Amino acid sequence: MTALAQRNLVPEILDGLAADDVRARRSRRDLARINALMFQALIMASLMRKFLPRPPGRILEIGAGDGTFMLKVARRMARDWREVELTMLDRVGLVTPKLKADFAGLGWTVEAVTADVFDWAEKADGGSFDAITVNLFLHHFDADGLLRLFSLLRRKAPLILATEPRRAGLALAATRLLPAIGANGVTRHDAAHSVRAGFRGSELSDLWSAAGGRPLEERRAGPFSHVFVGAGVGAPAAGSTAGYGAAPAPGPSPQGGGGTSATRRQSSAILVNTAAASFPSPLWGGAR
Repeated sequence: MTALAQRNLVPEILDGLAADDVRARRSRRDLARINALMFQALIMASLMRKFLPRPPGRILEIGAGDGTFMLKVARRMARDWREVELTMLDRVGLVTPKLKADFAGLGWTVEAVTADVFDWAEKADGGSFDAITVNLFLHHFDADGLLRLFSLLRRKAPLILATEPRRAGLALAATRLLPAIGANGVTRHDAAHSVRAGFRGSELSDLWSAAGGRPLEERRAGPFSHVFVGAGVGAPAAGSTAGYGAAPAPGPSPQGGGGTSATRRQSSAILVNTAAASFPSPLWGGAR
């Protein structure tokens, strides 16, 4: 059995630092570069196009951090997706007025929520979402924590899309090169442990199924990333063809867009299975 055969969780230094700690600020800048090197925004945007072929009304991002990752995703989607309501959830409040203004320039509105994800999911009464997005967040939880989290999240949206670290030798070896991009000690420590806590095979699918959800896709994406997509409450039953034909004509919209948010949420839900069956796997799909 190899050292990476099983997940190994170790607390990450960044999680224990104050938001304004100079090491934390520098590590967040490092993470932005690492996201770029891993093509995380490109991978997430590709998943969105595949599984949400119609513009969503509401998106929830958990573990949103400072919001710069999702801003890069939004810039890739903004030409076709306007009037999106984005809720950014994180236990540390890092979303700035400038970030909100940048989203507003794309036609997106942002609500920043500072809360523990479990507390929020158990208490929140903010309605449903078209999709939940997760980037480099799920690997912080052990199997019991993920099962609890998935049991809560599957009720919030018909779709969850996650981009996580791939637990593989090449990814671990790459963390040793981080000094070359100027990464600080916090980042170098956390990156290696993120890989060891990452995912492979059908690990997330198995947990999503155990939580009552339906897995749609799980695979590697490039040398460093692992993606998972699951159907939650509001998704059509497996094999259903209801609503898969031409889109219904939307009613008048006060925003002048493609129908109301409720109409778009319904459209997103009925297209989940169709998208999974109709589009090729993006970006280095290959073997798990």
